[in-house]
Amino acid sequence: MTRFEDYKDRYQSIRLDRQDGILTVTLHTDGDSLRWSRTAYSECTEAFRAIGDDRENLVIILAGTGAEFSGPRGFKPASGATASAYDKAVFHLMCKDMLDNLLRIEMPVIAAVNGPVFRHAEIPLLSDIILASETASFQDSSHILSGLAPGDGQHVILPMAIGINRARYYLLTGQEISARDAERYGLVNEVLPAEQLLPRAMELARMLVERPPAVLRSTRLILVEQIKRNMREYLEHGLALEALAREH
Repeated sequence: MTRFEDYKDRYQSIRLDRQDGILTVTLHTDGDSLRWSRTAYSECTEAFRAIGDDRENLVIILAGTGAEFSGPRGFKPASGATASAYDKAVFHLMCKDMLDNLLRIEMPVIAAVNGPVFRHAEIPLLSDIILASETASFQDSSHILSGLAPGDGQHVILPMAIGINRARYYLLTGQEISARDAERYGLVNEVLPAEQLLPRAMELARMLVERPPAVLRSTRLILVEQIKRNMREYLEHGLALEALAREH
């Protein structure tokens, strides 16, 4: 069994704190809002697996820091730069493994979305309970607006969460979904002032840990099974088409 001491201080872009079985996972870059990078992909992939393998974790709170949950907005490759087929394959494998490992976690996951999610909004949206601050928003800024096809996972979770027509609209236009619209669409469960976000997440987590661990794990498995099936069916297809579109 993986022990918390084995991985709690291992990551540059993830801060981990556990109290009474409640593990708070804070994504960051140098103490500020997360900026996606090869390091962040690799560390999230590894950390999600370690978290899932640690039976002492009972409930997970997934949080951001700073003004945004994650960014940067958009995706701008260096001028004239091209990625090799090998690099693209590695990147797509990392994305797939990261989402696979997140969905392998058998404990309830509560997202505390502190601000805009400009990239990889599927990460918090795959949580079981999603809380958002009043300044939060959700956007796929790194695909259609940057000349890429959306294939990293939002094309799977958005239709499930808000319906196929709304999902197609936002993925094709790249527009932001505000916190209030996200609540109205059923994408998030609660919208709160920023200072109440983490206390509310902890309140819900403490309510959940009163349940037997086996009940929490079984419930999580039930709730994510359809999502896992859709990811298995559609994620690799989306990643392949994203790579194909990048060539033209």
